[in-house]
Amino acid sequence: MMVDRDTLILIKPDFLDPAFPDTRFYCWHCALLEGVLVSFPALLTRLNIVRIEWTKPRQEVICLIGEENQSLPVLIFADDATDQSGASNFRGRQFVAGKDDILSALSMRHNIPTPHP
Repeated sequence: MMVDRDTLILIKPDFLDPAFPDTRFYCWHCALLEGVLVSFPALLTRLNIVRIEWTKPRQEVICLIGEENQSLPVLIFADDATDQSGASNFRGRQFVAGKDDILSALSMRHNIPTPHP
């Protein structure tokens, strides 16, 4: 599968975790990134945004970066991206996981400001 633009994969809000019956959740790291997308709407034209269900297996992620890399959120770099410092690699496809690395990559690759410390 070709990835023509950087792809941000987020968890859809309002999900259930069987380990916590009768409690609805959202991923706060994904919510933070949703806020960044709203704050910098140009990102919506530069990124593929994919929102998926919380439950595993996450087939959409497995197809791109392997079964062992299903933690979300994740930013998968476009196929034509040059070597990205600190990026993980799955069969030649580069990606970063976790809010801090994603925010850093969005600042460097898509020219948004960096988060204030």
